[in-house]
Amino acid sequence: MMLRSDQMQEKANAFDKAGLIKHEVDRAFVNLKEFRQKFPFVENLREIELLNPDRLFRINPDCVGEFFQVLEGVFKLLGYPTFGNTNVYRNARLQINDFKLLLRTAVDNRKTLTQKVDAKWERINGIGQDKAFAIGIIYSFNYENKTVLPIFNIQHLRYFTNCIADALGESAKYFSLGQEYEHFTLELLKNKNSLPITRSWDNLYFTRFLYESYPPSNNEQTQIGTDIAVEKKLVNQVTDEQLDMQGFVKLLGELQKQHKITGEEFREKRAVWMQLKPNDRELLVIRLKQLLSNEAKVGNTPKSQPLTKRKL
Repeated sequence: MMLRSDQMQEKANAFDKAGLIKHEVDRAFVNLKEFRQKFPFVENLREIELLNPDRLFRINPDCVGEFFQVLEGVFKLLGYPTFGNTNVYRNARLQINDFKLLLRTAVDNRKTLTQKVDAKWERINGIGQDKAFAIGIIYSFNYENKTVLPIFNIQHLRYFTNCIADALGESAKYFSLGQEYEHFTLELLKNKNSLPITRSWDNLYFTRFLYESYPPSNNEQTQIGTDIAVEKKLVNQVTDEQLDMQGFVKLLGELQKQHKITGEEFREKRAVWMQLKPNDRELLVIRLKQLLSNEAKVGNTPKSQPLTKRKL
């Protein structure tokens, strides 16, 4: 029986003879380098703090910001499904402080791949538990380190490892998602580097080789479809709340613009809004709209919500 490593050798020798996939990969690298020039977070962490929310997602009218536009262009060129969706992008804008903290982890060379994947990406509503969105970002800021593969699905990592590895390492049964991702990534890279022909390939080109030579079966594809459906359901569940928050943030922005609240009060009120129940949020919005129109009257405030006893 032929060893899996010998089978991989045969497939690698026959792969991409016309160089068409290599051409696509080269074009993708041009786009990735353009992305990194536009967002030089690895070279300068201060650039993360200066990230304008409009570069994530624009409102009035709604449209995807430059950050996600470029990333989508890179991965669509390689035949990947849509990198994210507008609801997630909108949430990243609304929760930009959380997103900036996650970006700092993603670009930190002192962090392991496990730590980067296991970071609290779920804080951004709609990303879900599979971390595919997060892994795409992590890859984009770490691809030159040659320690991460642009495979954003854990099922695919397991599948490809089983396809090419003659012997598997330790069991990943009790691993966290990040530990599992790093474990199978290392297994694949170890097998990649075991053959002279694939050792010289870039990780992105090697990933294309895996997808072209070992296409996932219907079972793996079905699992991906299920994951995406669950994630979309979660996104739809939070959309109304996120849209309400978007309107609330716009209201706070107008108050700050008219010098009726300070930047610190803006942040405090936004934090309070997130902790309130729906009815209390409506009361808060009413009072702030009164303040905006110079019609706020303490005497008209409901007794159950006295302005003098609650710090907004």
